[in-house]
Amino acid sequence: MKILIVTSEAVPFAKTGGLADAVPALAAAMKKTGHDVRVIMPRYYGINRDALTKTAAPLGVPMGGGETWCGVFTTFLPNTKVPVYFLDQEELYGRTGLYGPDGSSSWPDNDRRYAFLSAAAFQLCRSLQWIPDILHAHDWQAAPAVWMLAVRERFKDFSHTASVLTVHNLGYQGIFPVSSLGVFDNDFQQRIHASGGLQFEEVNFLAAGLAHADRITTVSPTYAQEILRDEYSERLGALLNSRKDRITGILNGMDYSEWNPASDKALAPDNYNARTLRKKEKVKLRLQMEMGLPLNLEIPLFGMVTRLTGQKGVDLLMDARGSGTQAFREGRAQLAVLGSGEKYFEDAMKNLAGCFPASVGVRLAFSGPLSRLIEGGSDFFLMPSRYEPCGLNQMYSLRYGTLPVVRHTGGLADTVTDLNGHPENGNGFVFNNADAEDMGDAIRRAAEFFSDKKALKAARRRAMKQRFSWINSAQGYLEVYGKALGK
Repeated sequence: MKILIVTSEAVPFAKTGGLADAVPALAAAMKKTGHDVRVIMPRYYGINRDALTKTAAPLGVPMGGGETWCGVFTTFLPNTKVPVYFLDQEELYGRTGLYGPDGSSSWPDNDRRYAFLSAAAFQLCRSLQWIPDILHAHDWQAAPAVWMLAVRERFKDFSHTASVLTVHNLGYQGIFPVSSLGVFDNDFQQRIHASGGLQFEEVNFLAAGLAHADRITTVSPTYAQEILRDEYSERLGALLNSRKDRITGILNGMDYSEWNPASDKALAPDNYNARTLRKKEKVKLRLQMEMGLPLNLEIPLFGMVTRLTGQKGVDLLMDARGSGTQAFREGRAQLAVLGSGEKYFEDAMKNLAGCFPASVGVRLAFSGPLSRLIEGGSDFFLMPSRYEPCGLNQMYSLRYGTLPVVRHTGGLADTVTDLNGHPENGNGFVFNNADAEDMGDAIRRAAEFFSDKKALKAARRRAMKQRFSWINSAQGYLEVYGKALGK
């Protein structure tokens, strides 16, 4: 099967979130199962041309009544034979920042930038004389490719190509004013009003893709069900429910060679495995020292590595006198937080650490080595997300024998089983409501469990043996591809 993956980001080339991790991992797993997989994405400013190979002739891409030209460069995903094609268009992509100059603003021409990505995907396939069986688009940035495939008669050479659209986070839709229709070429503009591309008098890239994809996937089974409900649908509930028979939730996998406490350089020389868990205590002491917390192996240490936003539920920790912070306020537990985000939440986190310096340590930044130290050195990993399409940190935590404390939502619900309700096969602690009282109760239950060292060791070993592999995820996608080809 020939599979074209259209994406706006992929590690190690460009990353703002989990999409960048998922795409190359899925592509590599598909390649291992014997399929011809290729990836197309922009060549952003930070991607060095000198490390790439120029390929194909320049592409002329129909845009806005004329043509926009780009060069094409290629390389392979690391340690694979999966080719990645980069669109080299300086005007559109030759700037720092993928979607905007910083994390809180967007480039004003993002409509044109990502309409171009989709339109160029078809031109590239023609140039390569390689027509895919499956066009797999990821998130709003690639959703116009699905739209174009469905509504343009001139794509007769793609008549046997089926489309799959994966939604990594429904909260990001690519919404633009109606004037954005001008970025598309003329014949497409004439069809767009009847095609589902307009929602609430706006151009909505993701909605257009959802309306026309042969199959739709999300990144966990629970999230696939949640987005059909008003509180999670982000104004697209009617559209999603009209297509619910085409929606499948497939849990993301994780890279177990990359995340391994036995070989993680950030933990060295105190690496450990399920048989040498005593070494985890040394990592805990190092983490306490790094975060300015008292060195104490007898107190439970909770870790967080997160974006400081409302979605991640960090506001549940904001009330220094509330039930969510009771364990830390009373000195019965410690909290180590690594993250950055909205200034309001950053200031509130600094205030929390200032109120309880012996219990709460906060680092407002991102550090790869420190994030791994938190995964390895914490006893519990706190994820109180309001919604979490998949989540990876809970999987990393399980791998490191750090029991997750999570809200029952999205991929967290699909990967974490409450130890109080299921003592024989549980792997963490789960709470249902997005409020400080419910979260505080889960923290209390985890802290009490910490005192039972025998049960704690058994739960850690059980957690470390769990596997969420990309090969399993790939099999799920192959089933979806088969259904898409059957239309």
